[in-house]
Amino acid sequence: MQIALAQLNFHVGNFEANTSKITNAIEKAKTQNVDLIVFPELAICGYPPRDFLEFEEFITECEKSIANIAKNCKNIAAIVGAPSKNYNQRGKRLYNSAYFLYEGRVQKVAHKTLLPNYDIFDEYRYFEPNTNFELIEFKGEKIALTICEDIWNIHDKLYASDPMEELVKLQPTLMINIAASPFNYNQSATRKEVLQANYNQYKIPLIYCNHVGAQTELVFDGGSTYINKDGVFENELAYFKEDFQIVDTQRISAVKNQVPLNKIASIHQALILGLRDYFKKLGFNKALVGLSGGIDSAVVFALACEALGAENCMGILMPSQFSSDHSVSDAKKLAQHLNAENHVVEIEPLFSIFSEQLAPLFQNLPFNLAEENLQARIRGTLLMAVSNKFGHILLNTSNKSEASVGYGTLYGDMNGGLSLLGDLYKTEVYALAHHINRNKEIIPMNSIEKAPSAELRPGQKDSDSLPEYDILDQILYQYIELRQGPEAIIHQGFDEKIVKKVLKMVNISEYKRHQTPPILRVSNKAFGTGRRMPIVGKYLV
Repeated sequence: MQIALAQLNFHVGNFEANTSKITNAIEKAKTQNVDLIVFPELAICGYPPRDFLEFEEFITECEKSIANIAKNCKNIAAIVGAPSKNYNQRGKRLYNSAYFLYEGRVQKVAHKTLLPNYDIFDEYRYFEPNTNFELIEFKGEKIALTICEDIWNIHDKLYASDPMEELVKLQPTLMINIAASPFNYNQSATRKEVLQANYNQYKIPLIYCNHVGAQTELVFDGGSTYINKDGVFENELAYFKEDFQIVDTQRISAVKNQVPLNKIASIHQALILGLRDYFKKLGFNKALVGLSGGIDSAVVFALACEALGAENCMGILMPSQFSSDHSVSDAKKLAQHLNAENHVVEIEPLFSIFSEQLAPLFQNLPFNLAEENLQARIRGTLLMAVSNKFGHILLNTSNKSEASVGYGTLYGDMNGGLSLLGDLYKTEVYALAHHINRNKEIIPMNSIEKAPSAELRPGQKDSDSLPEYDILDQILYQYIELRQGPEAIIHQGFDEKIVKKVLKMVNISEYKRHQTPPILRVSNKAFGTGRRMPIVGKYLV
């Protein structure tokens, strides 16, 4: 059987655009004599639809779209993901479903059994789990149709029946799994391991069709594929872009697999896709970045220019009396390399006015954090003024190391409509900067090599307040990604005093992270919806 995999970039709630993409792919498949075309999980409405699912009109639009798509399924079948209503008297009102469309109508609907309810996933909030298992018989194949379950590992299957364990009793000849599996820098390898494990267990060929594109903080990397009857991956689709390929289940095709990207290269592509889709799907095209001459703002500005075009990006440098000469020159050199618009706005006059107005209240108390944060907030105010005046979206430049320990100023350098680096530790930002410079110098080497500093007081360095980043990031990784407590981290050889100080800083900074912009997720544990910690909790330290 000729089966097409349509790996497309959908937009949550944009039924007209999503339906058009699906019908266009069906028409393309017809011209190539395809028997069946497969689309990803919840393709009709986009993933994740979240509380849109609670609106009756939203579900009605999903049903209308399915009906319109079914009309195009003449002499071709399609599998399309969409929510469906639960007409039973018990349970939640919706299923997460896969529609089998053929000869102009809905022939069968399969429902998702394993509803993820961890990290960024919250499907059990909306959907009823499936309890009925049937195959789809089509053109000599007996198809076991599942929804994302085949990419789950064994730990995810503890709370519900494995649908393949039920479906395999019916002796299927082909597995088809439609998915919405978001990117993290380990996911591609893990996903392949789990798909391979499914084949090894059941010895049944497997079609896997994933989303591509970004929905706010989530980036879907694609990588749809086919495991043939001999257990070999064939026709692996592209990563980070739309793709369309046809597999023939009756023969072994020439293997067309993608060259694996390394961690930093894949993060780079994910951030570009995430930024581009965030702007496109919101209807914006202009980005604004506050330039400091440091590595974080330089990387963000370089990414913005690559994703949106330099003509759509503006950099604002706002030096104070504490800014070094090289900070100004490095920022200007970056903008020159990128051929991007940039401006200098001095903040010292504004800082002086603020200081004079506050002097009676401050009563000659010594210069401290208040004056440091005041500078950051002046810069934040200026950037938001430019954003409002010209319609640019301000991009946040904080990294995960800073966000973890609260090394940032609310309503100052934590401003922004989107955070590009909020899921990258400082050491990863350095690696990304070198990757951006892999062919030529874009980010000035001085921005990469100089000691990091907020430059809010004379001679300030990040290391005055924080451990060196190579140590700090290891501790943070153990605590945040691996969920290791202080004793376990200390047992690995880290200094006890440093560990307890760092973890305390993480815990008491939770209130700040609740006020940050959306963060593009590239790890398996990003700040935001995937990490839900109490603001006033006291844990172990």
